[in-house]
Amino acid sequence: MEPSQLLISLVLPVYGVEEYLRPCLDSILGQSFSSFEVIAVDDASPDGCGAILDEYASRDPRVRVVHLEANGGLGEARNTGLELARGEYVWFVDSDDLLADEALAAIAGRLTATRPDVLFFDYARMLPDGRVDPSPRAHLLRDPPPEPFDLRSRPSVLELMMTAWNKAIRRDFLTGLGVRFGQGLYEDLPVTYPILVAAERISLLDRVCYLYRERRAGAITATVSDRHFDVFGQYEKVFAFLDERGPAAEEFRAQLFDRAIWHYTTIIDDPGRVPASRRREFFRRMAAHFARFRPAGHPYPPGARGVKFRLVERGDYRLFAALRPVNRLRLTARRGARGATVSARTAARRARALPALLYYEANKRLPVDDRLAVYAAYWYRGYSCNPRAIYEAARELAPDIHGVWVVRKDAVASLPAGVDYAVEGSLRSLRVLARAKYLVNNVNFPHTVSKRPGSVHVQTLHGTPLKAMGLDQQRYPVGAQGMNFTRLREHAARWDFLLSANPHSSEVWPRVYPGTYELLETGYPRNDRYFRTGPEEIAAIRARLGIEPGQTAVLYAPTFREYAADADPLPDPSRLAAALGPGYVLMLRSHYYDADGARSDAERRAEGAARVVDLSSYPVVEDLCLAADVLVTDYSSIMFDYACLDRPIVVHAPDWETYRSTRGVTFDLLAEPPGAVAESEEQLVEVFRSGAFASGGAEEARAAFRRRFCAFDDGGAAERVVRRVFLGEK
Repeated sequence: MEPSQLLISLVLPVYGVEEYLRPCLDSILGQSFSSFEVIAVDDASPDGCGAILDEYASRDPRVRVVHLEANGGLGEARNTGLELARGEYVWFVDSDDLLADEALAAIAGRLTATRPDVLFFDYARMLPDGRVDPSPRAHLLRDPPPEPFDLRSRPSVLELMMTAWNKAIRRDFLTGLGVRFGQGLYEDLPVTYPILVAAERISLLDRVCYLYRERRAGAITATVSDRHFDVFGQYEKVFAFLDERGPAAEEFRAQLFDRAIWHYTTIIDDPGRVPASRRREFFRRMAAHFARFRPAGHPYPPGARGVKFRLVERGDYRLFAALRPVNRLRLTARRGARGATVSARTAARRARALPALLYYEANKRLPVDDRLAVYAAYWYRGYSCNPRAIYEAARELAPDIHGVWVVRKDAVASLPAGVDYAVEGSLRSLRVLARAKYLVNNVNFPHTVSKRPGSVHVQTLHGTPLKAMGLDQQRYPVGAQGMNFTRLREHAARWDFLLSANPHSSEVWPRVYPGTYELLETGYPRNDRYFRTGPEEIAAIRARLGIEPGQTAVLYAPTFREYAADADPLPDPSRLAAALGPGYVLMLRSHYYDADGARSDAERRAEGAARVVDLSSYPVVEDLCLAADVLVTDYSSIMFDYACLDRPIVVHAPDWETYRSTRGVTFDLLAEPPGAVAESEEQLVEVFRSGAFASGGAEEARAAFRRRFCAFDDGGAAERVVRRVFLGEK
């Protein structure tokens, strides 16, 4: 690749990260965007990193490797890489971290659109326990201005993480400033602050592009060491830069002074950084910098930070040190006040659960019942989805296998006559879960329902993955809040069978749910009804729902949005009903996360408008699909199932860019839709008014969609599962 074609140079310092280097390189080289190079600087790494780099370089010309004869530290390795970089922009990536999916494409798009001097983007933190948390300053990237800005007009960017890896920098701009990364710890500071002061064009990208491995074992910034004194020399370089820039930079001195003193107090307050024997000396250096760099007449910040600043100015280490445990106690008390009730409830819940757990474990010591199967769906919400279809097929094809459903108490009344069940948490539910040979669910059973020898776990899942799922969610922390990815791996390790609805799912599932299970490319059992239900039964369903002959039934089924509290992009049903007119029936079906207890089956009518009926709590979604003439959805997996019926589908996608950058997706729905697409409520209305929802173009799109996503479905999925799992047929 010619240097003139390169947009981005990724500088990758490498030292002592053999365990993490391959995943890092794979996350870079697996990106779809290709106009980049990797300058990998082997900083005399003592392990096998050098050989790994040479291996990757031998098979990918985008990787260039430099082997340094002596270790110079992270800052010098970055400086070396910068000197060799040829791209228009440079991105400094740490070799134990990861790039998010399609990060380079997103960054490149923003760079080419705005041509900034500095581009900030969001990151997420990968915690040692397997969880992924969003960055604590992500809100500062929200609602970015459409045009680049400077620090004067948006000083809040100084509160963003001042590291090298959360920004792309125009190379000529950086080299022209004459700044270099420092030696020792906090080496980013002599670069990251000056570029903000000097930049005329700063841009923001509200997307997680980087996955930072927090507090990796052995990381020097998380280690008690005298090297934390390096921070003073790094800030001296920052203030020297301000002096060189003269009056043009003077207005930023107060902000950078505040940041420096705050940074020093943060370091000394952390017992895991400065050795106890050196804290007084560290404080003395703080006080010296306070006197040296404080702008004339600069006021103290408010609150507790202002108290700290005054003590630093006075050089009163004794009182400062005395306040440290008080401050920690105050913060702990504040957190404790919020968490005390929760902790008490948790302890009480665990105490109540202990007898049940002991009962479950005692039953696990009894033999496995080869003729018992336990079924569940949607966290015990009721009798539905793929497990229901498998259960009904097993009653016919494997009648000697007795099926028992575990359901919540409030779901018992919805069970059909003759379905055996056990209420969640009851002794019987614990007994059948402990002894059943077959466990069938479309989500994971609770973690306490462990895998025992001889049992067979069938994971059906409950949708084709448009959105990021499983381990892929690590890169999209908004949708992964509270998820424990270590536990997710443990659960996937229990599965013996995993169902796939189509080739796309077969490609995604093994990657996001790694395990030794057998992938069953059977299609989705719940979709069998779409191939087996005749006109008379469909007419009966429509009559039961109150749909009159000749009316067009529109099923509106949106997905759940983790960010919906920020902005509700859903259309107003009343306005849509008015636009549709009296010849239509509008059936509303909320996602089950939104529907529990939130709505009733209330009907609304207006003169000249379609009838609106809320069916969010209707127990069998397949009935609604069979009754509908048209489906309107956004990003819900219902579209893949409904496509089996070969009826019109309309995609309403007003927030597609937000959804795919926040939740993550596996393909571009708007480029490969199942029918007509509307990106606003007005367009949605026009799709129906014009008849575009049933046009020839919409039919062609639906046919292509069906070829890709309905390939395995033909009405026999449940039978195939039963024959393989319960009857042992290949």
